Amino acid sequence: MDFAQSLRLIAPEFILSVGGLVLLLAAAWMGDKASRAISIASVAVLAAAAAFTASVLGSGAMGADTQAFFGQMRADAFAAFAKLLIFAAAAACLMIAPRFFDRWKAMRAEYPVLILFAVLGMSIMVSAGDLMTLYIGLEMNSLAAYVLAAFLRVDSRSEEAGLKYFVLGALASGILLYGMSLTYGFTGTTSFAGIRAALASGLSTGALFGVIFVFAGLAFKIAAVPFHMWTPDVYEGAPTPVTTFFATAPKVAAVALLMRVALDAFGAQSDAWRQIVIFAALASIVVGALGAIGQTNIKRLLAYSSINNVGFILVGLAAATPGGASAMLVYLAIYVAMTIGSFVAVLMLRDAEGNQVELIDDMAGLSRTSPGIAWCLALLMFSVAGIPPLLGFFAKLVVFQAAVDAGMIALAVIAIAGSVIGAFYYLKVVKVMFFDDPADKVKGANDWAHWALLIVSTLVISPLGYLLTGWLGTLADTASAALFLAA
Repeated sequence: MDFAQSLRLIAPEFILSVGGLVLLLAAAWMGDKASRAISIASVAVLAAAAAFTASVLGSGAMGADTQAFFGQMRADAFAAFAKLLIFAAAAACLMIAPRFFDRWKAMRAEYPVLILFAVLGMSIMVSAGDLMTLYIGLEMNSLAAYVLAAFLRVDSRSEEAGLKYFVLGALASGILLYGMSLTYGFTGTTSFAGIRAALASGLSTGALFGVIFVFAGLAFKIAAVPFHMWTPDVYEGAPTPVTTFFATAPKVAAVALLMRVALDAFGAQSDAWRQIVIFAALASIVVGALGAIGQTNIKRLLAYSSINNVGFILVGLAAATPGGASAMLVYLAIYVAMTIGSFVAVLMLRDAEGNQVELIDDMAGLSRTSPGIAWCLALLMFSVAGIPPLLGFFAKLVVFQAAVDAGMIALAVIAIAGSVIGAFYYLKVVKVMFFDDPADKVKGANDWAHWALLIVSTLVISPLGYLLTGWLGTLADTASAALFLAA
């Protein structure tokens, strides 16, 4: 192995590591007064890592030349696609955090550093080529996430969210470790390539249980039913910038990791895990849709929306084809834009004292009191619901098309029916904003960063976003090809 070549391949992770350590020292020396400067520096670190990653995706890197440290990590186009989404989401979450935490006088210098180390863990996750690397990246991300969930110490809801996330995350980690140990015991290797080769000749009962437990552990990370129970409480209790982060970057990393494990390590036995994925997909679509209907808190509603969207993403995984993988990546990119826009709009809902407005009833008549926010949020809700001509419709279309192409017509039909049910609660939010008498609760002013992110997100999911679909589809196809070549 060429050690220098391996170091070149992990340049984004190296940048994140060094940048995180330097900024950690800066936070210790300069204190909380430097929190804004450290946040800006963190965005610069993410931009530098993204510059190296973009060249990998642009070149369509794949094959043996992308393997680092004896195959422990893979710096291929698939990993690059996921990393760029993660870096973009993390940068957006850093931009919106200071205004929120300043209201509580709780903006601390370690916040952007925790984001950087969480991103480092996610970057390792999506590049993992071995179960050991997978677990190291996942735990690095999780340890930072537990602290972020409980970051707002003056709010008991944040403390509760952090505790719930930690306890259930530890349970999921144990389940995943048990599945990894079974997989190693029955295949004799932790390498994804080795596991695939060992399972090519058949799947023993013990190995099947290993697959099931690994999928269960990863299902918790993506908040798929029946491992979704933590999502509404954590999303509601965590500070809203942290919730925005949880709903975007870690979701992309966990889905990409699941794709890597399912289509690479366990790709030779797709028929064995397809039933699990189909159940999780349909259950997530139904539970996400029905669970959101009775919600009165906008953050809890978006939590169930996240569960619902995971179900649609898993439809592409059930196809277990390059087309299905490409459709999942397209959906993830559009999902990140819709989710960032939705949560930024929620962050902009403030009363006269600057307190967050989270109840849906308090958004009544928003179109008359804050028309800019109301129209942007309405377009985002329509897009998440999958209503044409907005880009959310295209996201659902590509995963349904992938399922049909794979001969899974029944799955596509049931998923389409589920999307119709889910449209109800999105339309409910629009109805409250445009047709109810004004509650006159939203009065707070907002800064340029929030408006910039909201407008950009809205433009991306608008019909103008279709101008990007050819380019996005090409990149997704390239990333998908790299994943299947590795397999």
